[in-house]
Amino acid sequence: MKYIIGRKLGMVQVFDVNGKLLPATIVRCEPNKVISKKDNTITVGYQEVDENKLNKPQKGHFKKLGVKPYKVITEFANAEANVKANDVINVNAFEKGECIDVQGVTKGRGYTGAIVRWNFKVGPKSHGAGFPHRYQGSIAFGRGGSQGQRVPKGKKMAGHYGHETVTIENLTVLEPVLKWDILIILGAIPGPKNGTVIIKSSMKKQGAKKEYTIISKEIKEDILKANEALEDKEAVFEANKEAEAAEKQKEKAEAQAKAAAAAKAEKEKAAAEANKKEAAEAKK
Repeated sequence: MKYIIGRKLGMVQVFDVNGKLLPATIVRCEPNKVISKKDNTITVGYQEVDENKLNKPQKGHFKKLGVKPYKVITEFANAEANVKANDVINVNAFEKGECIDVQGVTKGRGYTGAIVRWNFKVGPKSHGAGFPHRYQGSIAFGRGGSQGQRVPKGKKMAGHYGHETVTIENLTVLEPVLKWDILIILGAIPGPKNGTVIIKSSMKKQGAKKEYTIISKEIKEDILKANEALEDKEAVFEANKEAEAAEKQKEKAEAQAKAAAAAKAEKEKAAAEANKKEAAEAKK
């Protein structure tokens, strides 16, 4: 499996070449250092830190390994066989369209009531409702409350909400950008801005791919050039169409003029014959 540690920068909207809007998350994944490897388990360090910020045990740990101190150290099992100690893991380890799982710590919301934490229904808001308006209700269970004189485990009540480790599965890598050490991931991932996340190969959809072609600066320029060429073609087509219409109009006018001249000549001929006939009759 492939792994990398990163920092969530936030969400953006991108468009693919078909004009479809895609919600995406930007994750900054600075190069990860493989500190050590034992069997198929690797220890990865992320984000170098000043040695003065470490305590003595941490300093001794990094000194023993012979590496620079890192802020985040994580162990990963079932790593790929070609990964060795002192290797560097970059964003190009993940391919475009690859399915991944993203693990992070959700936003902490502190101590909240049952209505916010579990979406319980609010009580009657009118006066004389009896209970407080945001009261969660009875927590008794069993037959009429006569059994189980305790609070069962997992009972939905007020308490600490958020700040939990959560994994979102089967997300898609839209684009790895090595130039800026970022991964553009389709969809939302857990955690606040600047929160640390772990990106790994999908467990359920290993090898699955679903590629999207998002509009980059280069693709946008190509599309604009294609549109300009298309507009030029359309302009040429319209000009040819207008010229053809003008030619047809000219031919029609010439035909009408020729027909009018022929009619006039026929009329003059008929008039001359009539005059000749009248003159012959007058001689008689």
